[in-house]
Amino acid sequence: MSQDVFRVTIRGKFDGLTDEQRADLAERGGQLMFSEEGTFTHDANVTVFTFRCQVPARPDDDDRAAKGRALAALDAHGLPYRDVTVAVTDLRDIRIRRKGR
Repeated sequence: MSQDVFRVTIRGKFDGLTDEQRADLAERGGQLMFSEEGTFTHDANVTVFTFRCQVPARPDDDDRAAKGRALAALDAHGLPYRDVTVAVTDLRDIRIRRKGR
């Protein structure tokens, strides 16, 4: 896996979902993975959510660029939301230590 990505977590509240949107989320929700299109987890009432997204990191990108791309991925789902908080992790800064043999 390339480490030239940002992992972004967005937490917020849904704002006026239709019954059809709630049913669709109930079917595909619950995945705890990061992907470019993003995945949702939510509470039992489908009122609050966590959205996980992985976006490419270009050489001059910062957290603001990653946040913008992740919000665009969230918007692409077409679900109304409000009161979001965004956390960005730059995987270019993560170093994995290997145990010696």
